[in-house]
Amino acid sequence: MSGSGRPGGGAARSEGDSGPILPGGKVDPDAIRRAALDDDDEALRRVAFVLKRDLRARLDKYLTSRITFMSRSQLQRLIEQGGVCVNEKPAKASTRLRLGDRVEVVVPPPPSTEIQPEQIPLDVLYEDEHLIVLNKRADIIVHPARSELSGTMVNALTWRFAHESGGSLSQVGSSLARPGVVHRLDRHTSGCIVFAKTDEAHWKLGHQFEHRRVDKRYLAVVHGRVEPEADVIQMPIGPHPSRAKGYREKCVVRHDHLGKDSITIYRLRERYSLSGAPPGIGDHLALVELELKTGRTHQIRVHLSESGWPIVGDAMYGGRAMADPESGETIIEHPALHAALLAFTHPITGRPMSFTAPVRTQMRDLILCLRRVGRPESLSIGGAIVNLEAAIAGD
Repeated sequence: MSGSGRPGGGAARSEGDSGPILPGGKVDPDAIRRAALDDDDEALRRVAFVLKRDLRARLDKYLTSRITFMSRSQLQRLIEQGGVCVNEKPAKASTRLRLGDRVEVVVPPPPSTEIQPEQIPLDVLYEDEHLIVLNKRADIIVHPARSELSGTMVNALTWRFAHESGGSLSQVGSSLARPGVVHRLDRHTSGCIVFAKTDEAHWKLGHQFEHRRVDKRYLAVVHGRVEPEADVIQMPIGPHPSRAKGYREKCVVRHDHLGKDSITIYRLRERYSLSGAPPGIGDHLALVELELKTGRTHQIRVHLSESGWPIVGDAMYGGRAMADPESGETIIEHPALHAALLAFTHPITGRPMSFTAPVRTQMRDLILCLRRVGRPESLSIGGAIVNLEAAIAGD
């Protein structure tokens, strides 16, 4: 089978009897998924593209136009693992494609869009027939993605609705295995998150997030002396310029066309002084309340790190794990970041709603430890609205 590519591209043909190439030269994800179910026959998932023009394009960039259900970073990993050959030889992501080059790819199956219910405990703050608000724990991802197709909040919610509370997740985003997902939190960020149970609620909630009508407040424990006590951080954020392993997931402050306007307001809530602190921890730490005016990937982590106050436990952005200064036992190794408060208008009733998610486990242990040994100083800053005692009340 063969198919013509888009202008400037190359012809594409598959190696199977019914090749997974769509008109226009793109790979059909459904065909790849079916082939993977057929005893995982690699031959059925092997596709070839023959360049009809001298593109001089990078291999990874070219493949993003053909295998559209894989990101560029995923394709780079596939190339590194030997899943792509150019002219029957292993290639590099940076390989430049020329007229007549033959690119062969063993395409991995896309993630299934069918959500498997799993009985995973959830901390429910509120639920009705339209939406559910949860206190996310710090070690779970929101929805299936890439190779992690189970153990997510969406898997847990699917089970809950089938066996406990009734209803279902909205179908908005279901084609991407993200049903009901209105917004997301990083894997290691805990706290308030809302899911939609109906399409109408989903669209209306999404509109509030898009137009910044949702109040989102976070708590973070950071290294360093935070000065001034309150300020606006406005720095554009974009992807890290390096695509090397270890940098692909990072974001940085960028003042070029890839940097997107990003605004965070911080307010200092508590100061801690640790005289004689172990090396690497530093003498000064702080608990800050953060108000998001935009919602960029890793926004809080990048803004605080760039300001000189990396989040405790956030190794990606300069933070360090924290041990109890008295016992020496490690308290927290993941970012001490918690979505403490979420306020929005109910999408159906129009009623104002506000939720405070108690801080759990390691981050709570960290704050209580710092209050015990860090000579804490509490501050009253205008505009701060998170009730700390409610947020750190415990189980």
